[in-house]
Amino acid sequence: MSQRNATPYLFDGQTTSLCEECLTLVPAKIIVEGDNVYYLKRCAAHGTQKTLISSDLAYYRLCKDYLKPGDKPLKVHGRTEYGCPYDCGLCPDHEQHSCLAIIEVNDECNLRCPVCFAESSPNRTERRTLAEVERMLDTLVEAEGEADLVQISGGEPTLHPEILDILRLAKSKPIRHLMLNTNGVRLANDARFVVELAELQPGFEVYLQFDSLDDTAMHKLRGAGLSAVRRRALDNLEAQGISTTLVVTVKRGVNDGEIAAIIRHALRYSCVRGVTFQPIQDAGRNENFDAKRDRLLLTDIRREIAAGGLFTESDIIPLPCNPEAIAVGYALRQAEQVIPVTSLVPREILLESVPNTVAFEACADLKSQWFDFLSWNQSAEQSAEKLGQLLCCLPQVTLPQEVGYEHIFRVVIIQFMDRYNFCLGGVKRSCIHFVTPERQIIPFDTYNLFYRNGLVKRQRQQR
Repeated sequence: MSQRNATPYLFDGQTTSLCEECLTLVPAKIIVEGDNVYYLKRCAAHGTQKTLISSDLAYYRLCKDYLKPGDKPLKVHGRTEYGCPYDCGLCPDHEQHSCLAIIEVNDECNLRCPVCFAESSPNRTERRTLAEVERMLDTLVEAEGEADLVQISGGEPTLHPEILDILRLAKSKPIRHLMLNTNGVRLANDARFVVELAELQPGFEVYLQFDSLDDTAMHKLRGAGLSAVRRRALDNLEAQGISTTLVVTVKRGVNDGEIAAIIRHALRYSCVRGVTFQPIQDAGRNENFDAKRDRLLLTDIRREIAAGGLFTESDIIPLPCNPEAIAVGYALRQAEQVIPVTSLVPREILLESVPNTVAFEACADLKSQWFDFLSWNQSAEQSAEKLGQLLCCLPQVTLPQEVGYEHIFRVVIIQFMDRYNFCLGGVKRSCIHFVTPERQIIPFDTYNLFYRNGLVKRQRQQR
């Protein structure tokens, strides 16, 4: 009698992903081999493809435990017609509002980075007018009521001749927190401009590109040796006390060995509120990219952060609104010392929209370290409320007078989807969105894969 053979993997589920050759939607099995999770895809034209999506099975499973109901936008600017991801606008089928909305004010840049999802360069001179930017902001406000976080981006937005007017305009809208996304070149060379940015505080922050401490890595990622430039930019921001987040684009074998060093460098500056790590999204201009050699996963970065010793892996948890794509770890800081607090909070508190006092009182370890570290004198009820705001998205951080925003330090990992790890369910939970001049609101992942390059129109015609 013949004996049936067991599969060499565990079949964990099914999703819809992308063929890595033609970017058409294809079925994908989710399979587990040891500690690794893969998509096993099948394209009628290009055959079977096997792609690693997680290098930590326990964390992959943990993400499911952090799912919570999404917050829908007040208004959608699209309709469901072709099916996801071809109806972005947002369409009524999307499951999450805009936690972070990005408004690109120009396409011009003073660098030509080998990795740039927007394909910006000095040769591109397109820019949005102030009236166009206002329409984009108003589109977001229609959808959100009061927007959580808006990031003014480009291109390099500081090249826009009306950038200060744009930032002041955004400050006049119902927006909780405003960011300027910049490569730092103007901030390093124009101290007066930094002084003018300081006038936008509070509720304003600089999102500073900071990929490496080494010029060799900088050349590979940005096409120029920018280490000294980035340090000057940080010095100018520190002098003005402007809240700053360092954002690191991470490529395997180029700068992934610097993750812990960049965090420690960030802690030398009192103005830095945290570091965001983004493994490369294979979209736009991504020169000499080899997926087998260069891909890095959220779980890889989480492991590297923990190896640095300031955070443990359990301190870095899935963000409930989009757990498989975003991981966060919060700490209290005094100068260069940090006490991670995220792991001390029971999951049920994080998943409650309004944490309750009883649950907070149960966090004995957290309460002890939290209060002892900063000598707070708050009631349990007040602290529970502030705790809930702290551990959600950045714009909801409000602290008692004894503790300022400067006492908070965070590490964030954002893994955007591309042709390799695309998941239709993940797209529906996306909470980081572009706002376009055409009054569309489009998830970061699908915008860079389908909309920025016009692929969506061609694929719609094939459906």
